[in-house]
Amino acid sequence: KNPDGYLSAGEIPLPRLYISMAAIFFAAAVVWTYTLYSVFKIHWLMAALAYTKAVSLLFHSINYHFINSEGHPIEGWAVMYYITHLLKGALLFITLALIGTGFAFVKYILSDKEKKIFMIVIPLQVLANVSYIIIEETEEGASEYTLWREILFLVDLICCGAVLFPVVWSAMNLEKLKLFRHYYVMIVCYIYFTRIIAILLELTVPFQWQWCQEFLVEVSTLIFFVLTGFKFRPASNNPYLQLPQDEEDLEMDEVITESGVLEGIHKVKKTSNGRERQREVAL
Repeated sequence: KNPDGYLSAGEIPLPRLYISMAAIFFAAAVVWTYTLYSVFKIHWLMAALAYTKAVSLLFHSINYHFINSEGHPIEGWAVMYYITHLLKGALLFITLALIGTGFAFVKYILSDKEKKIFMIVIPLQVLANVSYIIIEETEEGASEYTLWREILFLVDLICCGAVLFPVVWSAMNLEKLKLFRHYYVMIVCYIYFTRIIAILLELTVPFQWQWCQEFLVEVSTLIFFVLTGFKFRPASNNPYLQLPQDEEDLEMDEVITESGVLEGIHKVKKTSNGRERQREVAL
């Protein structure tokens, strides 16, 4: 036991870090919820992800608090953390994949290959979370610890790569929409910081600064959530989804992530004699 508890020097700041980030994520979720009015269902899914992330961090902080004070986790709090962690992981990759496909923003039906992505990502996320739970409950010196740690790393990278596919397809099929190109770069940066840089940081910093890895992961996640929410926020005229107007073969004037209130409403242009001349469907 250390003078301040059972946690190692590099883990002592973690309970305060997690509870602070839980409060920040909860505040961000409240702000996001306040901006929602007659929106697409995916906006509520994004809100659910933010709240689940905040609750997961709260239970993570409580779990570490009891490990520090008692020397072992309290089973009830540990189970609550694992449940919310599993839900958060599933919601995260489902939300990323849905946004990447342009679902609700520019279309309402997933293609067969996009459905296959979900059939791959969701089971892999379950396996990744099971691996994480086993790692958390296994002593680091145990023989199976290294195996499950490698499985977790591999499965997590496969999930990250699988999520990139629908974003690339959207960027190619809707190449005139700047938003999907920006979103692709955002996901790549998020994966790079939370998977690659975080591991390099863990391997290079002194042992008493090991908590910096978790700090980097949580801050990177917060920035990614905020940027995603900003770019896909409910708006009647979102400039990130506008198409250029100077091409002759352009069929759509603009695509916006406006609220679902206008969904299905048609705009009709009439000639002087009252006959319908052109009919446009509001996206």
